Amino acid sequence: MNYVILTAAEYTAPVAPDSAQALLPVEQSSFGKDLWKVVSSAVGALEPDIASGALLCLSLFAAVMLISLLKAMPGKGSGAAELAGVLAVAGILLRQTGTMVEQAATTVTELSEYGKLLLPVMTAALAAQGGITSSAALYAGTAVFDAVLSGAVAKLLIPLVYIFLTVSTAASATGEKMLEALRDFVKWLVTWCLKTVMYIFTGYMGITGVVSGTADAAALKVTKLTVSGMVPVVGGILSDASEAVLVGAGVMKSAVGVYGMLALIAVWITPFLRIGALYLMLKLTAALCEIFDVKAVNGLIQAFSTAMGFLLAMTGAVCVMLLISTVCFMKGVA
Repeated sequence: MNYVILTAAEYTAPVAPDSAQALLPVEQSSFGKDLWKVVSSAVGALEPDIASGALLCLSLFAAVMLISLLKAMPGKGSGAAELAGVLAVAGILLRQTGTMVEQAATTVTELSEYGKLLLPVMTAALAAQGGITSSAALYAGTAVFDAVLSGAVAKLLIPLVYIFLTVSTAASATGEKMLEALRDFVKWLVTWCLKTVMYIFTGYMGITGVVSGTADAAALKVTKLTVSGMVPVVGGILSDASEAVLVGAGVMKSAVGVYGMLALIAVWITPFLRIGALYLMLKLTAALCEIFDVKAVNGLIQAFSTAMGFLLAMTGAVCVMLLISTVCFMKGVA
């Protein structure tokens, strides 16, 4: 019986999901150029989302201004006006934010499913290079954390986001302190879950010695600041692991790893930009609406922007975790 032994360079990455195919270049040139094409294509397709988000925010601003005028009118209907305003604003927000929640859940699932196809190939490539022990440790750790995080997002965190929005609406409508405390608890729980998983993941990678190396200090500083500011909740944790990505960028000689990273980014970037655009616009709208004395409605808009921040953290955490793992494999293969 004849056996065919593949070298690390002969392994091929699994085909990217359909949602990412439109962003990926037809032929690979260099990682930097291909990444720029993916990012620029995703940004170019963002115009309709920005337009719909701007229309949503204008509707919110007009609603808040109308509620403020009704409250200023003489009579005893100010409480009823604010209650009606809370319900109206919740109705305006729920449709678009609900779509974003569903998209975030779908993105996490697609990232996880593609990771389940990519990581075994990277493991085999690293083992073929001689890194049998390190490949096993990397694969075991990444597979466990990917399963835990993606499972937590689908079965716990996404339902908690819906609960957070529901409780926030009820708290704004009634002003009940117990509901406000419950809202704050749900917010803490989502944040704690995400941070705990990412702290343990980065700690595991550090203990196994795969997140190590040197990178250009200026580039590392810029990357850390960008990641920390761009991803709410877990941005600080992810920025600490960004050196692994930068170091890996200098040793990208594995075609399977390059394609895999581009595919992961292509799956993730469009939903992330859409959710991020809405997140920023809601933050801006809430800030502008502070000029009106409608605290309950302003607080509700802030709560919906916080929910979008949760979605950014979930999708960003899963994607960066898989990117870091892929880079660590590539360091061994290269």
